[in-house]
Amino acid sequence: MGEKNKSRGWCGWFLAFIVLAAVAFALFFTLRQKFHKSDSGAAPIPGPPGAITKKYADALKIATQFLDIQKSGKLVNNQISWRGDSALKDGNQENLDLSKGMYDAGDHVKFGFPMAFTATLLSWSILEYGDQMKAVDQLTPVQDSLKWITDYLINAHPTDNVLYIQVGSPEADHSCWVRPEAITEERPLTQVNTSSPGTEVAAETAAALASASLVFRTTDSAYSGSLLKHAKQLFTFADKYRGSYSVSIPEVATYYNSTGYGDELLWAASWLYHATGEKSYFDYVTGKSGDDFGNWGSPTWFSWDNKLAGTQVLLSRASFFGAKDVSNSNVLQKYRETAEAVMCGLLPKSPTATSSRTKNGLVWISQWNALQHPVASAFLAVIYSDYMLSSRTARISCNGNSFRPLDLRKFAISQADYVLGDNPMKMSYLVGYGDKYPQYVHHRGASIPADDKSDCKEGFKWLDSKEPNPNVAMGALVGGPFLNESFVDSRNNSMQTEPSTYNSAVIVGLLSGLVTTSSVVQSFL
Repeated sequence: MGEKNKSRGWCGWFLAFIVLAAVAFALFFTLRQKFHKSDSGAAPIPGPPGAITKKYADALKIATQFLDIQKSGKLVNNQISWRGDSALKDGNQENLDLSKGMYDAGDHVKFGFPMAFTATLLSWSILEYGDQMKAVDQLTPVQDSLKWITDYLINAHPTDNVLYIQVGSPEADHSCWVRPEAITEERPLTQVNTSSPGTEVAAETAAALASASLVFRTTDSAYSGSLLKHAKQLFTFADKYRGSYSVSIPEVATYYNSTGYGDELLWAASWLYHATGEKSYFDYVTGKSGDDFGNWGSPTWFSWDNKLAGTQVLLSRASFFGAKDVSNSNVLQKYRETAEAVMCGLLPKSPTATSSRTKNGLVWISQWNALQHPVASAFLAVIYSDYMLSSRTARISCNGNSFRPLDLRKFAISQADYVLGDNPMKMSYLVGYGDKYPQYVHHRGASIPADDKSDCKEGFKWLDSKEPNPNVAMGALVGGPFLNESFVDSRNNSMQTEPSTYNSAVIVGLLSGLVTTSSVVQSFL
């Protein structure tokens, strides 16, 4: 009798335990489903800059140095031992001071189209990731480099409908191999105007100055106001006198041929909207010009020539964070949907993932300057992932498959790590980073000893020299690998070993986004 009661008591407790466990499991499952449905797994919003990732911080500190190497004019606080003042008389024939700005690549021409794009990207990087740059003491250097370009761009715009878009002759420049400090050839000026329009270069310059006006808005309001005034004038000029500079000035097509100007008009108007909050610019990108040039639903590659993907991501910001009357715009949603199509194309596990990759995962579009596209794509991906995190947007859908912000960040990291040495060559394509990087960079200043007195033609002995460059082009992002992931480190192999200033802008932006985590601001104003 006693044993039977004991058995019943034990069974009762066991049954009670089973019931409680079932209730607990049901409660857990219900709560899990509730949270899963309510925020779809949204990650916590990042706060102020978090822990620093040393690898990217070190790389960023190196990458910013190439912007100093590329500076023209009378240098201030110059930290590059083998660089000095150069091109001090640029613009003199038109009573303009065009001595500042930056040399384009391994040569000494100032090409306004890619230089303005460089400035726009530096501004965008600062606006999104200035706090992260500041955390590793790189905000001031990047701002200084940006201003070095915008000072030049302001001076290159002497009247409403005139913009000087090039200093130097590419043919004459490429016939010499000398240090920039030793330039002796004539430096002709090229302009666009009402009779020889250049919509894409004028609009890109407007985008550069509008975005930069936001950067300097709180630290130098007068300068910011001047930048914005020029930006508005240039946008009006670009839109009113439509025509491609490649048509107006055919010789520019040899080096920076434009494939169209519609993307730059939308890009510039988008930046002017962010810089002013004025509805007219929003109406521009969501009205007829959007219909004409938006190319919605068709992902493109972001580059100095094509700004559509950048425009789509930038306008997505207004969709994520804008007031309801803006964010609910059906046309704005088309920009965001196309931005997400761009992201889906980048994600390697997406059903719509691009097949344009190397065996080891680097996005690869062009054999000339191959790294431009993967780094620019990764820059957009890390920005979009941060928009998602900061707005508590849990996922994007790629043909029914869901991906989270972390997936975009992982893609961006994969491209950055490839550049920094995680590749079959075990080589860092960022000069100065790591133990192995290109030694024969196609760059006049880096290849010639600082005390050399060679003239224009004699200098080619340094191009053909079998010795490594005597000066390290710190922070230069070279062209990069072929599709088979090989790389020939030769000074005469400009396709792979020549760096460019706009490459530096995208790698600075990407590394700034990866150096740590923080929430993005909801408005630039």
